[in-house]
Formats: sequence, C-alpha cells, structure tokens
Amino acid sequence: MMRGRIISIRFVKLAIILLLAIMVSNIKVSCIDTEDIIPPGTNIYFNSQIPEYNDCIIINDTIDPFYVTDDVSGVTIYNKDKCCIGYTLCGILPFLPNTKLINSIFNLQPISILIDMNGTVIKQWNTNPHPIKMMPSGSIISGTGRNYGGGEMCNLTQLDWNGSIEWNFCNWNIDKEGKNISRQHHDFQREGNPVGYYAPGQDFIENGKTLVLAHNTTYNRSISYKTLIFDDVIYEVNWDGTLTNFTWLASEHINEMGFTIKSRIGMWINPGGPGQGLLCPNCDLLHINSVSYLGENKWYDMGYKQFNPNNIIISSRHANFIAIIDKESGDIVWKVGPFFQKNIKENKLGQIIGPHHAHIIPKSLPGEGNILVFDNGGSAGYGLFGNPTCFRFYSKIIEFNPLTLEIVWEYDSITPILGSAQRLPNGNTLISEGLSRRVFEVTQENEIVWEYSLRWGFKLNRCYRVPPEWVPDNQAGYPFWEE
Repeated sequence: MMRGRIISIRFVKLAIILLLAIMVSNIKVSCIDTEDIIPPGTNIYFNSQIPEYNDCIIINDTIDPFYVTDDVSGVTIYNKDKCCIGYTLCGILPFLPNTKLINSIFNLQPISILIDMNGTVIKQWNTNPHPIKMMPSGSIISGTGRNYGGGEMCNLTQLDWNGSIEWNFCNWNIDKEGKNISRQHHDFQREGNPVGYYAPGQDFIENGKTLVLAHNTTYNRSISYKTLIFDDVIYEVNWDGTLTNFTWLASEHINEMGFTIKSRIGMWINPGGPGQGLLCPNCDLLHINSVSYLGENKWYDMGYKQFNPNNIIISSRHANFIAIIDKESGDIVWKVGPFFQKNIKENKLGQIIGPHHAHIIPKSLPGEGNILVFDNGGSAGYGLFGNPTCFRFYSKIIEFNPLTLEIVWEYDSITPILGSAQRLPNGNTLISEGLSRRVFEVTQENEIVWEYSLRWGFKLNRCYRVPPEWVPDNQAGYPFWEE
C-alpha cells in the first residue's frame, strides 16, 4: 500500500511539471521543424573535406555541479556491501523543451558527467548525450553540436579522456545551410560490444564500425496522406566515415510490424499522434528509441537462428513493440507487440506501453539471454485517429524469456518518458528514471542499495555503471571488476 502511494505521489508531481512545461513553452512540435533538413532526393551526402563541428563545445574541465543541490540531490542511498562498486556515467538534459525562448530565459544546457559512488563528479563533458557511452580506454561517444529537435544530433563524436576528437561522423544528411549532419537520435552501438555497457568477453573493437539509429525525412503516402514523416533508419558507419552496405528503413517493413487496419488508418491520418502529449514531433511515426546487437547468446547456440549475434533488436515507443531484425535480409524475425490482449501469447507480459532500451542481457552476466526493457507506461499505441489507445500511470522494468515470454523479474518505477536498465555483474540492475531525475541500483529482491538524484530543472537520459578499470587513474581506487 505504501509503495503504491509513493508511486502515485511521484506521478502527480511529474504530471504537474509536464503540464507546466507545455504551458510555459507554448509550442506545437511539428514537422515544420524539418525545414532545417534537405528533403528526400538528397538524402546521403558525402565530401572529402574535414567535417564541421557546428559550434560544438566539446569539453570543459571546470567542474560546476549546478545540477546538484545539497538539500534534495546527490547520493541519498549507499549500501556498500550490496552494491556493484564502480563509476556512473550520466547523460543530463534540461527538463524544459529545447527552444530558443526557453534557452534564452533559463540558459540550461545538456551535459554529461561521470560520478563515483559518493556522487563526486570525476569528469564532465559539455556534450549532448543522446546517449553517452564509455569505452575501456576512457574515451566517450556522444552526440555533439546542434540538436535539431527530437534528440536528433548534428554529430556523433568520439573523444578521448582529455577531450581530443578521435572520431566524428556527420555525413548522413545535410541541413538547409549545407552542413553535414548525422541525424543520430536515442542510440548507437560500437562494434564488438552489443549493448554499450560492460559485457564480459565482448569488448569494443578499436576503430570498429558504428551502428547508428537516425532519422530520414520522407513522404510516403501509403503511410501518411498529408505530411512528411520521420522515418527511423539504422545505418552502419566505418571508422573512415563511409557507410557500409547496411541501411534499414522502418517504413519499408511497416507490414511486418503487426498493425491492424485501424492502427494503419490512425497512422495515415495522424502520424506520431501517440507522442504529441509528450511533446514529440507529430510526424515521429514509430519513435524507435533503442538499437542493439543481440551479441553472443545461448538461444543461438541452441539453434534458434533468429537470435543470430549479428541481428539487431529495437523498441518502438509510440507503437508498443519490440522486434529483432535479421541483419542480412532486413526482415523482422521476432517480435512482441504491438498488441497484448488475452487471446495471444504476448498477454503473458501484460500490456507493454512506450518501451525504452530493450536489449538482450549479454552473455556471462546474470540473466544472460533474457530481454531487459524499461516499460515506461504513460500513453502510446495507435487508435483510429492516431490517438493513443493504451494508458498506464506507472512504469515497469521487465526481464523476460524471449522464447516463452515468461517474466523473470520485474520492478515498478515511474517516468512516462526516458528510462534505461543495465544488468550488473553482481545481479543487480542499474535503473535511470528520466523525469524522476534519479538513477539507482536495485537488487533481485527489489531493494534499492544506491541512489543518486538531480535537482529540479533537469532530466536523465540513460545512465551506465562503468568498471573502475575503464576510468583513467581510477581516482576513487575501486577494485577492478576483472583482475
């Protein structure tokens, strides 16, 4: 009873803040924003010149923890005996929408920080984390430069520990000013590591390929009769900045996603409708928000070909599904959702609403082979007029068997947008709640053993626990995860 009351209070607070944000910003996020992007017909653009970084502020060594105040934030729980000791990488975004008016008044900027278990900021980067990931050398990969809206970044950049640029990609599209842009949003993966966090024996490949989730603005009258749509695209980039032969467009596989006629009519009338109440662009058709390789897994070893380690898993926030893409053919070869009614197998999972960060737990971690997903709740799904059809006033982190769909572990949370979950070597799970602005570590018995919070005015966009050996000089002196 007490737990339910706490969740209810948190939801009311978040609902009030979201309403105030809408009122203050007074914006209608729409496809008009796509005028910054050259229309279809000039989709892929290459040149041999050194790419522009478009006024990107790469790094600032001055630690200015303006996002933390002593009375309401910082580390609030720390049980050393039950924690997976390491550093935590946090992507921090302003809470209010990214508009010129809001920025001129509040001057809140995105930032990325690395903290120790006591909440001490070890390192700070002025990047645009959608998200940010760290590699064993201490290098980071993050969005940089201009945010074109919807988390869509100008550059995807790799920086070494000291902030020097090691790699940059921005050659997917060009904007109206003729600048190269990556249009990366929400996720990416570097070759060798399937999920972007510590996975024993599956290490990032130096100078490897990068899998990028991005947007492609297009007209497709079989999907929408009246407007441009943001078509989610997955492309793969070589270290030298050239594209590989792999490019996957969601619109080309819409018939494989299991939509009913009613849902397709809703998309046709109002693409992106399920996300409009959350300030998403009204042309953001599926809002795919995660992309990962499957990586080495027991299912493939047992002969289930759809779980080929090179295949790719995605989640769609607006359309309520999780799917696996065959990397060779591009076909969807496994899927749960978008419907979970009583007469189908997916009902074992309950109704998944607005999923984020769906991925297979890497081999050699507790729960390996199961799917871990942050089931945000809120509102999603396509009704007859593009209106959301599914509602839930709390979130769930779910771990389930992808063959039987049996739920293995579950934790109730609350954040209607943003959220992530990482399985740790000791069996605990690191969870970040976007709007609740906290990241915490929870045991299999659902006990919170570590918690870090930000002050009001910011939100978290995915957090990762990093092994001590990945952090140069290991300033806190923590034991290595691998001796």
